Amino acid sequence: MDYLLHIDTSADKCVVALSRDGQLLCSETSAETRNHASEINISIQKVVSEAGIALSDLTAIVVCAGPGSYTGLRIGLSTAKGICYALDKPLILDNKLQILLLQGIRIHGNSFDEYLVVLPAREKEYFVATKDGNGNDLRAPRHIIEEELPGLPTSPESKKFVISKEIPAEILDGIFKNSYISNDAEIDVQIWCEVAYEEYKCNKTVNLSTSEPFYLKQVYTHK
Repeated sequence: MDYLLHIDTSADKCVVALSRDGQLLCSETSAETRNHASEINISIQKVVSEAGIALSDLTAIVVCAGPGSYTGLRIGLSTAKGICYALDKPLILDNKLQILLLQGIRIHGNSFDEYLVVLPAREKEYFVATKDGNGNDLRAPRHIIEEELPGLPTSPESKKFVISKEIPAEILDGIFKNSYISNDAEIDVQIWCEVAYEEYKCNKTVNLSTSEPFYLKQVYTHK
């Protein structure tokens, strides 16, 4: 049996989960908004204890490595690396944008030609990515400014599923006409467990010494 520990500190709340062979066993979500440093180890101990295993029984550690809060990402990844180094376990890094797109595809299948995610970065700046209905990348995860949003869809005629959060309706309506807009930008932990387990079986691990969070942000100067 393969036990994977999942850590997501990319957003306000810290999520820690434990899966076995791709199935969610238990999870903890910290109510201490933006207080990941004090909560993450407590949450890890809780899920491991609830599953009735020891940290040494873990097969691999999975981290949602961004994009998101700079401090949160550093806390999550440094904690995961510490466990990996101490117990000689492999590390898997997942991009939040990719997880959300795969989540949409698993739920809706080929109902849409394009799956897009648009999340706020800074003012008038966004994190974006696009896949087709088969899960192939149309546009890899990246950071853009508002003027680049109209170029995000690959075809104006395609049927689109758009995952957004805190994006003004007038912007979305003007760019993604006749699209289904979902405001649910939360990771479904069960689907994440399935995706991560598939990655583990395909040996999609990273180098511990060189791995970094997916910050994605570029430097722009606005007038």
